[in-house]
Amino acid sequence: MHHIRCLTVLLALLGAQLSAWAEPLPHQAYVWQRAWTPPVCAAVAEHASNFIETAVLLAEVSWKNKLPQVARAKVDFPTLAKVHCPVGLVLRVGAYGGALAENGPAVDFLAELAGALAAEARAGQVDPVELQIDFDCPESKLDDYCGWLKAVQRRVAPLPVTITALPSWLDSPAFTRLAAAATNYILQAHSLVRPTDIHAPFTLCDPEVARRAVIKAGAIGVPFRVALPTYTYVIAFNAAGKFTGLSAESPRLDWPEGTQIREMKADPQALSSLVKLWSTNRPSSLGGVIWYRLPVAVDNLNWRWPTLGAIVAGREPREKFHADARRVEAGLVEISLVNDGELDISSRIAVEARWTDARLIAGDGLRGFEMAEQNNSAATFQNNQSSYRLPAGETQIIGWLRCDHDREVQLEVKKY
Repeated sequence: MHHIRCLTVLLALLGAQLSAWAEPLPHQAYVWQRAWTPPVCAAVAEHASNFIETAVLLAEVSWKNKLPQVARAKVDFPTLAKVHCPVGLVLRVGAYGGALAENGPAVDFLAELAGALAAEARAGQVDPVELQIDFDCPESKLDDYCGWLKAVQRRVAPLPVTITALPSWLDSPAFTRLAAAATNYILQAHSLVRPTDIHAPFTLCDPEVARRAVIKAGAIGVPFRVALPTYTYVIAFNAAGKFTGLSAESPRLDWPEGTQIREMKADPQALSSLVKLWSTNRPSSLGGVIWYRLPVAVDNLNWRWPTLGAIVAGREPREKFHADARRVEAGLVEISLVNDGELDISSRIAVEARWTDARLIAGDGLRGFEMAEQNNSAATFQNNQSSYRLPAGETQIIGWLRCDHDREVQLEVKKY
């Protein structure tokens, strides 16, 4: 019965029937962290049930002299077991320099590892609905990848095995054969081509390119889901404007002196529009969207939950913010900027403060804001940093005022 349930759940997730066009687009999410810290556990506990599946990274394999090097994620299975949401397991496999022989030691190792991961999850009271393999396979070796895939399928059967595919594979007849062997796949519609210099145009996900890729994938006819980004790349360039490195999961603070930084962010409004399009007009084989990655409160290079939650709920995230004045003591007022919308604030902001019948004694801006203008009855706090960001749902103190009398302060927020 377990085998039948697994296959039934996966087919339901893929939603490959034409009648699904009238249904909302199903949403899933990745949990990609290796360390399940308290904030990661809290995010899974609070938000995983908003998705029809949570796909959890269990291990990453890299290769050194064609020998496997395994990094295991320290998954908190007790937290995961309490989530009322189907769970998929993810095995990430880096590029392999040898021949992809079906009966070689590399694939034997991967098949055994896949079986061990499934057993580990079940021992942790998590009954997986699929195993995802995210393998950096050269396009020239897609036929050979079929052999690797079949070896893993045999080892974990009847657990369904899903592969991750790149849009560039879609034109290859070898991929059609690989997709048929897999019976389902995930189309990764987000990536970053290494920029040549700081002025080169680049994007994480071009909605039009993603839309065309989904149409092309739909013509193949094998059930698939599409992976979309929620994260930000911090891209570093040297003083001459040449690429030197990037960070995608945590801010890097040790860039050399003279480094120039650009941020490339997933655009929630553009991706929301894309999802809205697919909700009513999509190939019958497109079974849903899987987001990389689940928001975690301390993940500063990712959307906050209000942003992704709005899209999952079927609406475009909205921008909304205001300023608050808090009386700390007689004559002393603290000014805060409150983001009570569903989008991060990244604009330049001015907060105008006004009062009557009191004289300003002192004041200052905080966290990138400065008191740009002031007189006896008004002051303006202004942010001149183009990199300023106030995540959705957060509040930040931006300045203070001290007057010679206790008076109510009126605030107005403007973008400029």
